[in-house]
Amino acid sequence: MADIPDVPGHGMLVVTRDTIDGVTVLSGHGEIDSGSAPVLRDALPPADQSAGPRIVIDLSRVTFMDSSGINALVSAHQSVRESGRLQLADVQDSVMRTLQPAGLDTVVP
Repeated sequence: MADIPDVPGHGMLVVTRDTIDGVTVLSGHGEIDSGSAPVLRDALPPADQSAGPRIVIDLSRVTFMDSSGINALVSAHQSVRESGRLQLADVQDSVMRTLQPAGLDTVVP
């Protein structure tokens, strides 16, 4: 398990990364905004087209997300869509209200 701590002065987000049966599981805790979205991006595994990456992002403890978080998720989806899969898990209502108008809830299961 790897903890990727929040960067001082860059929002309040902590992302924990685990690999379980070949699936990368990122668990966020806090808020994803313009200052903290890079923490999420940095936690994503590098794109490896041969590996067929599966990534699950657990948003159960993410209390807020703005368009920067949407951009980070879109980038993650685009990096794995050819050979892998990205899924969101346990999305809180406050975050879902951000994802739905952007249509991301229909693109990323």
